[in-house]
Amino acid sequence: MDSDVRDEPGVVPMRVVVLATVAAITYATFLLENVLSPKLDFFNGYVSELSAADQPFHLVYSTGDFITGVLSIMVAAGTLRRLTRKPLATAGWAFLGLFGVCAIGDASFPLDCAPSLETWCALRERSEHVSFSHEFHSFTSSAVIVCGVAALLLLSLAARRYGWWPALARWGWLLALAESVSALSTLVAMYLGQWLGVVQRVQISILCLGLLVIAWALYADRRDAARTARDTAATTEGACV
Repeated sequence: MDSDVRDEPGVVPMRVVVLATVAAITYATFLLENVLSPKLDFFNGYVSELSAADQPFHLVYSTGDFITGVLSIMVAAGTLRRLTRKPLATAGWAFLGLFGVCAIGDASFPLDCAPSLETWCALRERSEHVSFSHEFHSFTSSAVIVCGVAALLLLSLAARRYGWWPALARWGWLLALAESVSALSTLVAMYLGQWLGVVQRVQISILCLGLLVIAWALYADRRDAARTARDTAATTEGACV
């Protein structure tokens, strides 16, 4: 690592690790679509169509996004409060919080209907006869990706620069790169008019993995700190005997 600083980042309470893990799980509600929403085209349908206001079980998917957003904000707040503040790390955690805000926006501003499933909905969308919520959803969805990539990239750079969080140092930038490539692939899929659903599901899966890597990095610091404390106590005991 090319770090010029080796200060320890500190540790967060175990509940923060649990919150990050749960956030990753709740963000993967799209995995339930084969059971709850089998009519939606897996290959070409938008993931956001699962939570469209007129779709059955839309509250399941919206609630998953909402919970992920709230928990991500709580994780960001917990890390900013407890961990050592360095510029790159602070920026990374701040973007994780913004990712949470945008995920809540996704849940709060759903599509009116599913364009790939309903012809009348596609026609309304093309003629711009849709609600503000429908139109604004495209902004929140894009912002989720941007903030997620920024969070992973900045936390990875912080890990490498400061000598912290080996898991993020190793995998964070790769996940950020993969997410960026999949985002560009979305534009290609939109142009070709196919495979958009697959690309979007890959995007969300990468973000879920990113949250899990963050959870593991925070857990590994707790584990290593506890091990160091035990070794120090044992050494002290031995010296006193």
